[in-house]
Amino acid sequence: MHVVVVGASVAGVTCAEGLRAAGHTGPITLVGAEPHDPYARPPLSKQVLDGSWEPARATLRTAAALRELDVTLRSGAAATALDPLAHRVEVGDELLAYDVLVVATGVEAVRPSFPGADGVRQLRTLDDALALRAAWATARHVTVIGTGVLGSEIASAARRDDREVVVVGRSGRLSAGTVGPLLSDRLLALHRGNGVDVRAGVGVRGVAHAGAGAATGAGVRTGAATVFLGDGDSVATDLVVAATGGRPRTSWLAGSGLDVSDGVGCDELGRAAPDVYAIGDVARWRDPRSGRAVRVEHQTNAVEQALSVAATITGSAATPASTPFFWSEVHGLRIQAAGTFDAALPLSPWPDDPDVLVQRDGVGTTTGVVGWGAPRAFRRARTELDRSAPVPVPVPVPVRA
Repeated sequence: MHVVVVGASVAGVTCAEGLRAAGHTGPITLVGAEPHDPYARPPLSKQVLDGSWEPARATLRTAAALRELDVTLRSGAAATALDPLAHRVEVGDELLAYDVLVVATGVEAVRPSFPGADGVRQLRTLDDALALRAAWATARHVTVIGTGVLGSEIASAARRDDREVVVVGRSGRLSAGTVGPLLSDRLLALHRGNGVDVRAGVGVRGVAHAGAGAATGAGVRTGAATVFLGDGDSVATDLVVAATGGRPRTSWLAGSGLDVSDGVGCDELGRAAPDVYAIGDVARWRDPRSGRAVRVEHQTNAVEQALSVAATITGSAATPASTPFFWSEVHGLRIQAAGTFDAALPLSPWPDDPDVLVQRDGVGTTTGVVGWGAPRAFRRARTELDRSAPVPVPVPVPVRA
């Protein structure tokens, strides 16, 4: 049985490792669009960006280590089309036959469309991180466009090095992963308490770059810039970074018949179609607790889904991945969340610790738990959430010869 995994980040690598650990002896091909060995993305906005790690430290598995697992790595090769009926995926100019396909292509950064956006840095890939780090070295003032998790992490990293930081966002609310805007007030106070100038609810009309004729790799200009805001104000800055969200990398699945309305739609075991699974940031799994389809952009979720799908493919009792989980660290404060959240319902303090917040549905069932700088209390509160989860029923899985 030939398993092809498209996407060579943490979800794809973990799935390949999980298949071997579960006893799969057939061929495994890991397809990665980037020319690098597979690497973890979370350190890009933290240790790689601030220079405390060299890029090699973020490597998940080298090509040599994958060969030792008898996994064929196709790096620098992007999948461009899928024919699920014929069980073929197009990789470059080659048609690759598979018995089982795992989609782990993640998300891609959304580039803003305002004038001057082509000269704005972004952070999604290792190459992005290295280019940003080079510009970071001489910047004393950083403007971050975007009020989501990545924007908060970049702002936090900039302040840690004592740079002046302005965060600009069209939304009037700051967002925290799966929790959405429910922590906005706390995040706003945290940023401002650490010297970040937050301009929430203010869009960007454009960016003017000094030395507009000069350009470096990928057309990104160097030098100072002026950011023109929607309220008529402007910000003079050394470096502009856009963290304006991501979209699931599913364009290559057009015409495949898969549900790609917001990532790849799957059941609670990650099945998108016969012999096709999806895992990680690109995958929208049905949550057995809430019945809602949930897409979570987080490494922990990617690992759990990858191991779950590896077990399913090898014929083990199929167990859904656990409750959606998210964490981030902003200005040294650990933010953790488990469960699913409804922006229309409030968060309430947990009786045992006010830095743990819970969300309950209309009948009082705990549906989400948040830890605000309280990791130990969060772990205790999470058991309440786990007790409310439905017991997963093992699903018999047909095993291919």
